[in-house]
Amino acid sequence: MKIYVTGLGVVSGIGIGVSENIEALRQGKHGIGKVTLFPTALDVPVSEVKHSNEELKQLLGIPPQRTVSRTALLGMVAAKEALEDAGLNQRTLQHAQQPSQHTLQDSQYTQQDTQHTQQDSQPLRIGFISATSVGGMDLSEHFYESFKENPERGRLREVISHDCGASTELIASHLGINDFITTISTACSSAANAIMLGARMIKHGLLDAVVVGGTDALCRFTLNGFNSLMILDKAHCRPFDRSRTGLNLGEGAGYLVLQPESSLRRTPYCELSGYANTNEAYHQTGSSPEGDGAFLSMSEAIASSGISPEEIDYINVHGTGTPGNDASEGMALQRIFGEHVPPFSSVKAFIGHTLGASEGIEAVYSVLSIYKGMTYPNLNFTDAMPETGLIPETTFREGIPVRHVLSNSFGFGGNNSSLLFSATNIPQGTNL
Repeated sequence: MKIYVTGLGVVSGIGIGVSENIEALRQGKHGIGKVTLFPTALDVPVSEVKHSNEELKQLLGIPPQRTVSRTALLGMVAAKEALEDAGLNQRTLQHAQQPSQHTLQDSQYTQQDTQHTQQDSQPLRIGFISATSVGGMDLSEHFYESFKENPERGRLREVISHDCGASTELIASHLGINDFITTISTACSSAANAIMLGARMIKHGLLDAVVVGGTDALCRFTLNGFNSLMILDKAHCRPFDRSRTGLNLGEGAGYLVLQPESSLRRTPYCELSGYANTNEAYHQTGSSPEGDGAFLSMSEAIASSGISPEEIDYINVHGTGTPGNDASEGMALQRIFGEHVPPFSSVKAFIGHTLGASEGIEAVYSVLSIYKGMTYPNLNFTDAMPETGLIPETTFREGIPVRHVLSNSFGFGGNNSSLLFSATNIPQGTNL
């Protein structure tokens, strides 16, 4: 069974919505700057979504007095865009049979097809699988400010949103999804694993469509935690560059809608043709110098797709900008592709490392790379790192043939995931 991508939604430090993100990538405008969301003694750059919680609530039609974590708010914006882009809006969830403006024109998918007519008479089973690493930590930090002064103070409803699953439940409720809801939290590979779980559930006949991806908000806990690991760059990060010294944290959300052919309402963007998750368990926070985990996840994702490594046109690398990660991932690339590594780049110098949301956002970019024939620049690259000598893409390219994109996300503990997206033979419908 083929799994198609039919909806996209994204929020990042370079914009709200797919259109704003594309334009920022096209113009080379990054979202890295000073921390403004909360007071901190750390003077390190981050990538913040340029909207306050109050502005996000207004955008979503949520009363300003309602307690909602920033993680949930970012997720609501991106997931709602993805759901509506797929034509699976509130009406669809309420079982109204109104075709999307992107309804397939190809005769094999029209309402005249008996199989689809029968299927359309039944409500779609729609799931929501969301990834996050911090959950409602921003609200917990706010609660603790009052609580540490007086244990009888603090709003307990802020603590209720602490766990990762709370943001998922809030987003699903906002979308009107209740057929299946779950949360994935495997550090920086979380969103990729959410996408894989959604695909597997469709393949096993458990869902007809699923919204998959991740969301994470910046908070003091995350900032100080990564600072304790001594992997935060005090300047703008430089993935795959000789001078790289660390990463810049970011926040945001990204979601895809996945569907099988039997439930399509619009022309798909592309196919999720391959995926793999491997666990090398080399170190609690580091990757093996030889890139064993990255090599396995990429190799197995490519093998599951049925294509050859030579057919891959572009790689969205994990590329955090830390000395260990980039060297390890570079080694893995050379082990797979030899002297013919495909064009590749990291977008983290645009949006920062968004942790549990990273592959949600970067999967959206990867899908767009196929749909619009685009590859993205690796900002701030000057000199190749001596470990591999690899040179990433440094310019934005558009209008080029891109049929297969490999996208990597590697988490703590050696939880490594790779996704492979491929162009379909179904004629494209309306442009974004």
